[in-house]
Amino acid sequence: MNRFITIEGVEGAGKTTQAARLAETLRQEGHEVVLTREPGGTDLGRRLRELLLDESALAPTPQTELLLYLADRAEHVGRLIRPSLDEGKTVIADRFSDSMVAYQGHGRGLPIDTVRALDDFARGGIEPELTIVLDLPPEEGLERIRATRSGDRLENEDIEFYRRVRAGFQAIAAEHPDRVVVLDARSDVPEVAAQIADEVRRRLGADR
Repeated sequence: MNRFITIEGVEGAGKTTQAARLAETLRQEGHEVVLTREPGGTDLGRRLRELLLDESALAPTPQTELLLYLADRAEHVGRLIRPSLDEGKTVIADRFSDSMVAYQGHGRGLPIDTVRALDDFARGGIEPELTIVLDLPPEEGLERIRATRSGDRLENEDIEFYRRVRAGFQAIAAEHPDRVVVLDARSDVPEVAAQIADEVRRRLGADR
């Protein structure tokens, strides 16, 4: 399997947990897997992540935030994602371009056409073959986060922001039904993991 798979959704939906579970499942089935995330999938990306999510730092303007995410994406694609795919590996990313459209476009209110055009440039033709959107009411997602830790800058946004983000993911799924699968993240972790693995095998074929 030489594939690029992304896991998306609002805060607290379980993206990081499910990306790791999928990576382990595919490795057990004999596939060489690279598990990564955005922001922060490269050395430079980790520094950008600190700037973007630091609760104590001055919040960037929406335009600055977008450009920082774009820098992370360009570096991520050039340094890690494209080389890994060229080597025949399967790449699983915890967030990618759809998050930018949902968060910076729908959430922040930046022009979606502009966000997409800039993202097209940053990712240089790389796009996922399958995207799993873990859908969860934002109230539940934020409750999950606050029960276990203090949130970062993004996790401490108001609920209306996250309602717009969730609506953004739903709009993306409706626009790209051939690529995007929406799963109910309110189910327990093993059940969601099994559904994701089934979708990967069904959509992409575990033997390819």
